[in-house]
Amino acid sequence: MDQDEILLDAEERMEKAVGVLSNALKGIRTGRANPGLVDTLRVEYYGSQTPLKQLANISCPEPQQVLIRPFDTSCLDAISKAIITSELGMAPNNDGRVIRLNVPPLSTERRKQMVSRIKELAEESRVSIRNIRRDANKHADTAEKDKTMSEDACRDTKDQVQELTRRYEGSVNSIASAKEQEVMED
Repeated sequence: MDQDEILLDAEERMEKAVGVLSNALKGIRTGRANPGLVDTLRVEYYGSQTPLKQLANISCPEPQQVLIRPFDTSCLDAISKAIITSELGMAPNNDGRVIRLNVPPLSTERRKQMVSRIKELAEESRVSIRNIRRDANKHADTAEKDKTMSEDACRDTKDQVQELTRRYEGSVNSIASAKEQEVMED
């Protein structure tokens, strides 16, 4: 691999790590209703685990309520079961056509638990970004050993990979702190 390929690969993978964090944080409750709370929930549907957003239309008609309107009403019980067994801590109201989830206000203890979960997810992303840095540096060292890259180019590549690492870790930190503040708001 040459210098450009190493840097491009590292940047793409770091971007994906930040994207994974963003998607994971969508499912964390903030005290307000949000379709992101349930759209990645997996439902047992005809023998396979299917994301809820593929089975139903999810909306928030009121600030404290999530409305789940399945495309096939025969899966209402499976959706209710998935919500009950999830970590959401909400009870579904099934009226035979739709499921309503009332989002209760968060207690201070629950908010602190969510903030610690956000910190765990952010740390997982940072570790992932550091692993990508390690891989990129290893590719640069290999290219130098194989004489396809000069020693100066190898050092320059490692410096640029470190700069990418700093930038993406900073973006993980800002995303996580914004979500923490959103959770801690009343």
